[in-house]
Amino acid sequence: MARAGVTAERLTRAAAELADEVGFANLTVSALARRFGVKDASLYSHVRNLRELKERVAVLALAEVADRAASALAGRAGKDALVAFANAYRDYAREHPGRYAAMQFPLDPETAEASAARRHSELTRAILRGYQLPEPDQTDAVRLLHSAFYGYVSLEAMGGFGHHPRESDVSWSRSLDALDVVLRNWPGAG
Repeated sequence: MARAGVTAERLTRAAAELADEVGFANLTVSALARRFGVKDASLYSHVRNLRELKERVAVLALAEVADRAASALAGRAGKDALVAFANAYRDYAREHPGRYAAMQFPLDPETAEASAARRHSELTRAILRGYQLPEPDQTDAVRLLHSAFYGYVSLEAMGGFGHHPRESDVSWSRSLDALDVVLRNWPGAG
């Protein structure tokens, strides 16, 4: 029988918090069970295995970032939308490093389809409407933006920019300026 108060939702939230503390790669069912003061076996009535637990954290993180990005984009267009979206993504990664890492966890197609992953693409396309990019250029631009944000945020989180005295925030801002220029002057557009 499941221990009172332990639910799949509470486990997922606690696993997300634990991932932020110890790193997503270090998340285990045993560590989560210790957090709840139960034996590992008690959790298996709520999650099948570690993979399912990690999927749940990934789905939670995707939804949280999508909600933040949607709020940040409200009423904005063009460069203002680009910067708001990018900052929402970067701020989330800084505040929740384990959950951010979880967003890269490979989901099976059915889980991915039911998650907020598609919403991320739709939000990015909303930014691009301000740049009036047609297909297939819009798809290319979505991939460029996601790659640029992921790459910058990941390198920053690993301390990859700590070897130079220039502030990472300044480079981030300049990178967003450059992306805006690229989007306004997309090759072959117009």
